[in-house]
Amino acid sequence: MLNLDYPVRLTAAEEGGFVVTFPDVPEAHTQGEDRAEALLRAVDALETALSFYTEAGRDLPRASKPKRRQPLVRPSALAGIKLAIYQAMRDDGVKKSDLARRLGWHLQQVDRLLDIHHASRLDQAELALGSLGRRLAVSIA
Repeated sequence: MLNLDYPVRLTAAEEGGFVVTFPDVPEAHTQGEDRAEALLRAVDALETALSFYTEAGRDLPRASKPKRRQPLVRPSALAGIKLAIYQAMRDDGVKKSDLARRLGWHLQQVDRLLDIHHASRLDQAELALGSLGRRLAVSIA
């Protein structure tokens, strides 16, 4: 199971507000006027940074265990599903063209499915996961 709950560091900025950094994803950083805004902006920063990994064809960084009371930030639900599909493909050595063949799709459909900023349909993500021997499990906490 892929863990996309990344610990963050919140540091008070000299000019006010907070700077957010991710120990496991050094490309992701942002800031906000207060703690809540900083953590909200951190989601976008994380998704953008993780998209750099997918665009470069690199494995996603593994999330470390948070320290006591350390805040966690995770991608949006749909982005998380897309990242899970991407990492499953990497883990299994499945190329985009292989996934397209398995699903009977055009390569552009797979590209859109893996684009974390594209509004893909959930049923397409479930099909892709199924073709990779995975299944989508939803949990509400």
